[in-house]
Amino acid sequence: MIPAESDAASPPRSTPGLPRVAVVGAGHWGKNLVRNFGELGALAAVVDPDLQTAQALAASQGAVARDLDAVLADPAIQAVAIAAPAPLHHRLAKAALQAGKHVFVEKPVALTLDDAADLIQTAETAGLTLMVGHLLQYHPVFLRLKAMVEAGELGRVRYIYSNRLSLGKIRREEDVLWSFAPHDISMVLALAGEEPDRVTASGACMLDEAMADSATVQLAFPSGRRAHVFVSWASPFKEQKLVVIGDDAMAVFDDTQPNWDDKLMLFRQPIVWRDGTPTVVKGEPEPVEVPKGEPLKAECSHFLECVASGRMPRTDGAEGLRVLRVLTRASEAMARDRS
Repeated sequence: MIPAESDAASPPRSTPGLPRVAVVGAGHWGKNLVRNFGELGALAAVVDPDLQTAQALAASQGAVARDLDAVLADPAIQAVAIAAPAPLHHRLAKAALQAGKHVFVEKPVALTLDDAADLIQTAETAGLTLMVGHLLQYHPVFLRLKAMVEAGELGRVRYIYSNRLSLGKIRREEDVLWSFAPHDISMVLALAGEEPDRVTASGACMLDEAMADSATVQLAFPSGRRAHVFVSWASPFKEQKLVVIGDDAMAVFDDTQPNWDDKLMLFRQPIVWRDGTPTVVKGEPEPVEVPKGEPLKAECSHFLECVASGRMPRTDGAEGLRVLRVLTRASEAMARDRS
């Protein structure tokens, strides 16, 4: 059942001049979007099949629970943020765009390349914003790391690798590649500045024969750079680590570090050739200063700014399509590997 509008909720708290946003999906991640758009003063409504959940969550931010059709028909709501299951992304985003709403959709933008291209074309034709929720591209630490790479502080980047491991949450509607890897692939592509010309992948189905719970993706780029992404929800420990290796230095973004000042470390350990032999010049790790900030708050603010100004989002539909191309190629490679 799709919830009707709740009359019991108080009028939405709003900040004048900000676009009004309805969040579609009040589950594990949707509740975080509700909180952030609410704290930013942009939340208008919450939509979820569970009416009680939608009403309670909306009320916590001074908003209302509404039916999706009512949201799409309301000219006072300019944008929709979608945190529904991935198989619904295309249908919900397409309906919102056709209703004249700007759209923020959680990763992946869609499950097929054709559906992603359809959303991009629909948004472009209507002159609307389409933004994909690749959260880590809004993390202050990743942005500092990306700036360091672009400024040449690591020298020529040779290799990038990312590990995203934990014990659960185990999903049944999508495998670990589609659940975990979009974030890492998005970061790798942003750092590489190019798309890979070769993608290989392998997976392991330990808990469910039909669902990979661990996967490794290898990427080779036209420039000669290499990268790999390892994801698993069957790990005894949690790890969220991105490593960038350059000719002059290496950098590590470790998001599991409890101390913010330890999340980005620089290792000035160049490899030099002496008498025809490669030698590592070791140095002590140096913490890189990064101003604190909540990534999701920054991502939501970016979406509102793009809707208000018409500027292109950092993670627009085209960026989402690039990530989806790699995911699709990796998924196909995993299927070949299992056969």
